[in-house]
Amino acid sequence: MARKPVSSKAEPAASTPEAAKPVDPRKRAVDALMRLAADRPWDEIELPDIAAEAGLTLAQLRGFFPSKLAMLGGVTRIADDAVLAGVSDDLAGEPVRERLFDLVMRRLDALAPYKAGLRRIVPVIRRDPLALAALNRGAVNSWRYLLASVGIPTEDSLGSLRVQGAVLLMARVSDVWLDDDEPELSKTMARLDRELKTAGRIMARVEDVHRLTAPFRGLARAICSGRPLTARRRERASERGEDNDDYAPAI
Repeated sequence: MARKPVSSKAEPAASTPEAAKPVDPRKRAVDALMRLAADRPWDEIELPDIAAEAGLTLAQLRGFFPSKLAMLGGVTRIADDAVLAGVSDDLAGEPVRERLFDLVMRRLDALAPYKAGLRRIVPVIRRDPLALAALNRGAVNSWRYLLASVGIPTEDSLGSLRVQGAVLLMARVSDVWLDDDEPELSKTMARLDRELKTAGRIMARVEDVHRLTAPFRGLARAICSGRPLTARRRERASERGEDNDDYAPAI
């Protein structure tokens, strides 16, 4: 599957107004954590170390993030902001699979500056169920916006399933990406292509089942509504102009 190359050229620092702006202290803290994580075990990184690396006081760091895990979540926010800022209509008419392929690869491009740190952090975090659960909540919120940015519904009856599926897809592709040091990321793209094919087959089956069970869900909602069956029959009779108390539907 073709992918547009990412330009490696960097603009001179003085060529843009943004270059003169001070770096957001939140980003400084996140960047500091990830620099330390590239060289030290996750459990040996202390909060004062992060503050010193970021050029912040411990009180300032506390004002921005309550924990190291929250700072790690900040990596996701930075990547999301970069992806959402680059959204365009170029793929608006393309199949969902093409849009997802582009979206995942752009997100990995945004995460590339933190790859060395993530390579050492991810195996540690995966052994901590509580940390995994917290990061999954953040990932779900992240992918709700990312999917919406490429026109994929997230608020309908299957929206939550699509979002969580995207989270799992990203995790599986990231496993390969973390060890893929090829400039073109060919292994990562091959894995993403396979995962998208599998996800497409699963979602097709889910949507088929969802359509087939629609009448049963309607019946279940009616039963759970708490209104007596006779009341519902009378409402329907009234709509047909048969609101006489003596009216009885044929059996």
